[in-house]
Amino acid sequence: MISNETDLKYCGIKDGYLTAAVQCPSLNANLRPQGQSVSLLVIHNISLPPGQFGTGCVHAFFTNQLDASLDPYFQTIAGLQVSAHLFIERDGAVTQFVPFGARAWHAGVSSFHGVANCNDYSIGIELEGCDDIAYTDAQYDVLAKVSRQILAAYPQITPDRIVGHSQIAPGRKTDPGDAFDWDRFGQLLSDN
Repeated sequence: MISNETDLKYCGIKDGYLTAAVQCPSLNANLRPQGQSVSLLVIHNISLPPGQFGTGCVHAFFTNQLDASLDPYFQTIAGLQVSAHLFIERDGAVTQFVPFGARAWHAGVSSFHGVANCNDYSIGIELEGCDDIAYTDAQYDVLAKVSRQILAAYPQITPDRIVGHSQIAPGRKTDPGDAFDWDRFGQLLSDN
């Protein structure tokens, strides 16, 4: 888990894993198509139940262990198999569910610049949040630092190839929502 500046300073990517992240493997992943390079970073949001934070339910959902009896909303997503590469909690803690070289199931039906199936060539980062609730300082700081590591490890991902889920699935998805400050993130991303 990235828990302080020391962890962030020494954070890197080794063999497809973020060294400062807690590893929580998800079965909701598979191989990327043969010869497919990683060239897109997608930012999402998630909270389970919706609007509630720190419940541990996102981890359960991404590992197919979510108890559908805990909340009526969970019955609507029971049986879905979803994952992301990374999940950044409100306090900046980071969990990795899928190695970057593998295909996480985060984008669904999607397209970027006319190329469909964004899961094939993207890395997905979920922020614990909602479209209309401000993200935390810790989340912006960690997202920027982790994104810089990803850009260094995967040079086909450039700042103009960092998008929200809403941009690759318009009309179907709205995240990371109006609460996400793209200008702030861009400034942090460019800071050293």
